[in-house]
Amino acid sequence: MSKSLYETLGVNSSASASEVKKSYRRLARKYHPDINKDAGAEEKFKEINAAYEILSDEEKRNQYDQYGDQMFGGQNFHDFAQRQGQADLDDILRSIFGGQMGGGQSGFGGFGGQSGMGGFGGMGGGFDGFSQPNLDMSAKITIPFNLAVMGGKHTISITGDRFDIRIPTGISNGDKLKVRNKGKSYRNQRGDLVLIISVGDSPEYERDDDDLTKNLNISLKTALFGGKIQVKTLYKDINIRIPAGTGSGKKMRVRDLGVENRKTKIKGNLYLKLNVMLPNVEVLDGELVEMMRKKLPEEV
Repeated sequence: MSKSLYETLGVNSSASASEVKKSYRRLARKYHPDINKDAGAEEKFKEINAAYEILSDEEKRNQYDQYGDQMFGGQNFHDFAQRQGQADLDDILRSIFGGQMGGGQSGFGGFGGQSGMGGFGGMGGGFDGFSQPNLDMSAKITIPFNLAVMGGKHTISITGDRFDIRIPTGISNGDKLKVRNKGKSYRNQRGDLVLIISVGDSPEYERDDDDLTKNLNISLKTALFGGKIQVKTLYKDINIRIPAGTGSGKKMRVRDLGVENRKTKIKGNLYLKLNVMLPNVEVLDGELVEMMRKKLPEEV
């Protein structure tokens, strides 16, 4: 019986769990797309991760050892993965190894007829996993703007279950977080919870990818004659020097005080958009007001 998942990880079918894990780590480093820029490395990396997801799970591995590549319609795992095209390989494997298939037992999420599997009814319901419901669930949550930028602990309540999750630095609208073993329960098994992130607005900042913009009010005196002011940022308080003759709308860039990119770990920029605040002439010294009225030019 062909068992190509083991070939994908470069081990034999009698390999121990530690041997499987060791081989996976070696191959994952070798084919990681951030390291290996060769054509096909990213697809190979996905196959390696998918194979390990199955072989590192005792129940899934036992299931695969029993039926081998027959679970992929008799194809080896590489050919099977390639034939899925843009389909989500994780979702397809979840259907095979525990989730409920979209077409019950009559097809393979639309692939049964193509692969020659023709369903599993002829096997007498041998795959118990096909009859159980999909235990994974999803939910939308909104997190504060500052937490999305800085990351940290966040408490949520889903279907009466209250627990803490870890928000990674630099998360964005629409990003997804998987929380293991917080999905639906069935026969002493529990699925995963997928959280779809929505980031709340900020009264202080606007975000553009990894860059932040903060509106900063300055006095007319500072705008005219320049000076040093203190600015509170998300990370620390900083001092900036305003050049003389600064007008409203001018932007000043501060490096490395924006959002940390989740992939590169490099922070974007913080832009300070200056807004010159005009004084209330009704509370100014009368002589100063009169002098300004006479001396200030009417045209700029």
